[in-house]
Amino acid sequence: MTAADQRFMALALEAAASADYWTSPNPMVGAVVVRDGQVIATGYHARAGEPHAEVVALQAAGEAARGADLYLTLEPCTRTGRTPPCVEAVTASGIRRCVVAMQDPNPDENGRGIAALRAAGITVEVGVGDAEARRLNEFYVKHITTGLPFVTAKFASSLDGRIATSSGDSRWITSDEARLRVQRLRHAHDAILVGANTVIRDDPNLTTRLPGGGRSPLRVVIDSRLRIPVEARIFRQESGSVLVATSDRARADRARQFEERGIQLEVFPATEGRVSLDHLFRRLGRQGVISVLVEGGGSVHGSAFDAGLVDKVVAFIAPRIIGGVESPAAVGGHGPDRLTDSWTLRDVEVARVGPDLMVTGYPVR
Repeated sequence: MTAADQRFMALALEAAASADYWTSPNPMVGAVVVRDGQVIATGYHARAGEPHAEVVALQAAGEAARGADLYLTLEPCTRTGRTPPCVEAVTASGIRRCVVAMQDPNPDENGRGIAALRAAGITVEVGVGDAEARRLNEFYVKHITTGLPFVTAKFASSLDGRIATSSGDSRWITSDEARLRVQRLRHAHDAILVGANTVIRDDPNLTTRLPGGGRSPLRVVIDSRLRIPVEARIFRQESGSVLVATSDRARADRARQFEERGIQLEVFPATEGRVSLDHLFRRLGRQGVISVLVEGGGSVHGSAFDAGLVDKVVAFIAPRIIGGVESPAAVGGHGPDRLTDSWTLRDVEVARVGPDLMVTGYPVR
């Protein structure tokens, strides 16, 4: 691995990030064609069903690709899906050397593209930018290897961990800048998850509101007893669909009210009287949802942490103190008996967002 390889792979990763999550459930992939130390073409996979990154870059390079180097953030596919196998385009292009950031974790691929390139006489190097490529596609990696969506727990709290006052006032704890970052998070994820109390208390839209638009994720409400009103604003939005996850504790007459209004309702097994998040996430994974943003409230966050289902935490912390023993905390649930069994975050990043702090990390025990 040379400094030039790292530099050109960084450009390929930058190209991949240009997809901005529109490729879901496919990964974001970038490609760069280099000849005599100069970039002659770049490409990225823009949306599911459209040409893959290497095909876009090689078409742009044309005959100049013959004898050149190709930098790919993910190995080329070998199967026919909505597009032809990319490995055929690479071998036909005359590329002499291919530098791949990571193998495809898809069990149906996982090294087959790399092997096919080597069998065609192309020199292949793997691992340049591997960590960065995996982080970029952490949603895809989790889903394709486990069948479960990647789960991000997002909350906004005061410095003392409260998400509202004892009277329920929560607007707004954090700044406009922090709330804009939340809109970006919604855009990035396939689904947003909240509990019934959030809908009853705040009556949110849960839509993505970004300048220029954004993806409209599936909005999922956990309501074990169907307490939320069928007139809630979440059901009146044109963008994105809604799934109400309930349990057999819900009254039949209430269920009929939802069904009569065409609201998607699904019954899940209950754990301690609450909808089983494990069953819900498995159902979403089968549906092709590769990422879920858990927005709360505290009970839902607590259930997700208690079940060990959270992959990432994004916490917005405002420089204010709320106090009050009755003020709800950002994370409820049972929690551990011992401090040594609590969740800690690894790979922590801290950034200023307006007057607030944004803390990001990956929970481990």
